[in-house]
Amino acid sequence: MPVKKVLIVDGEEFFCLAIKKALESRGAFHVLTATRGYDGIRLAKAQKPDIILLDIMMPDMDGSEVAEKLSKSPITSSIPIIFVTTLISREEVRKSGGVVGGRNFIAKPVIIDELIKRINAI
Repeated sequence: MPVKKVLIVDGEEFFCLAIKKALESRGAFHVLTATRGYDGIRLAKAQKPDIILLDIMMPDMDGSEVAEKLSKSPITSSIPIIFVTTLISREEVRKSGGVVGGRNFIAKPVIIDELIKRINAI
């Protein structure tokens, strides 16, 4: 199985590092991280990841704004995004099949096996 390049954009540095370590320990992922929206946009344009895991609440701009800027750039518009957030519950994600308002979501705290399943499904 080819290695997937994953970009995590989340204001919590510990979360970024924990998910990076968990995914990379599985061997099928190369993970990049950013703790600010602007850095995430810059990295996405430079590295062109296969998928972006994006928090909604961040210090410099919210995830919806980051997603909007990524969708407007021809370089990043086709990169799938999964929002990773505490704003919705596991139950809401389960009931909606992981899609809320037309966007992919996964609830925090993240269960790595569920996350990998979602990444591989996209």
